[in-house]
Amino acid sequence: MSNISFDKLPFLLLLPLLLLPLIRQRNDALSYSWTELLPQDGLGKIAEWVWRILALLTLLSLIIGLAGPGRSETQVEKIGKGAEISIVMDRSSSMDSHIRRASNSQEDKTKELNKQLSWLQAGQSQSKNDVVREALGWLLTQSPHNRYALTLFNSAAMRATPFTDDIAIVQAALDASDIGRGPSKTNMGRGLLAAIEAFEGRSYSGSRVIMLVSDGGARLDEKTRLAISEGLKKNRINLYFIYIESSPNSPNLETVGADADTASEEIALHLFFQQLGTEYKVFQAADPESLNEAVQHIDEQQNLPLIYFEKIPGTDYSRSFFIAALICCSVLLLLSMTQRVNWI
Repeated sequence: MSNISFDKLPFLLLLPLLLLPLIRQRNDALSYSWTELLPQDGLGKIAEWVWRILALLTLLSLIIGLAGPGRSETQVEKIGKGAEISIVMDRSSSMDSHIRRASNSQEDKTKELNKQLSWLQAGQSQSKNDVVREALGWLLTQSPHNRYALTLFNSAAMRATPFTDDIAIVQAALDASDIGRGPSKTNMGRGLLAAIEAFEGRSYSGSRVIMLVSDGGARLDEKTRLAISEGLKKNRINLYFIYIESSPNSPNLETVGADADTASEEIALHLFFQQLGTEYKVFQAADPESLNEAVQHIDEQQNLPLIYFEKIPGTDYSRSFFIAALICCSVLLLLSMTQRVNWI
């Protein structure tokens, strides 16, 4: 019980009341004509001192309980392996559509179409959001030593969880992202800025990562570009973009030399990320397998020494003292029942 503090210190001013049981005067003596022949009541004297001590303990327990004793919340520094991963997850309506494989040949397209139809008939088709949540859930399970933050975005950004090492909280937020259907519009700039903001004010303790998961791109204005670039450099954040292909005609983000002014939004965003001056890598996911491989690769790359602080929650001891006071009062009640109040 180190680092004990009291929330209501004025109640400790009642401690002088502990003297009352010690200075108690007998006012319950029985009248008797002559007591010289009566033997000494040793058991009675012991019972009297037990009564005084129990009364003192009762008052002490009540006073300390009212003062609100407890242990303040503390932080313990620990060293492990992992990273601080801020997940930025697209939650627009397009993420509710079924994930499709990218096929090059007509034969592959026919096979994939047949497979999609068989999934639909068997009721096994998965949306992009379902597949993303499963892959991220695997990451949480396999790497609980990481610290995670989750930001969802569509037309606006929503900070689902701050950085935490409690993977149950992050998993609950992921599960909640499956409720309802998001709007069709997206604002990826707001999502990225919210993810960067999660690192603000945190001491640098190891590898930092933003994992952007989306099936689209964006043409960011100059102000947003500058804010993203400065935020990533200032907080020393690595950026990974997991691009989920929506169809076999989805652009290849590895295209070199494309003009951002005429390229698709996905390619324009990819070219902007390449010019940030921070560590950046893109992963194209056409199916659940490739998405899982991307998440696994990121996890393997970020398994570096990490210094983090584990919060030890505060503890309130008031209840224990009140229980002790109740026990003492119960014993006092039993003692009073053994006392003779008259000779009749």
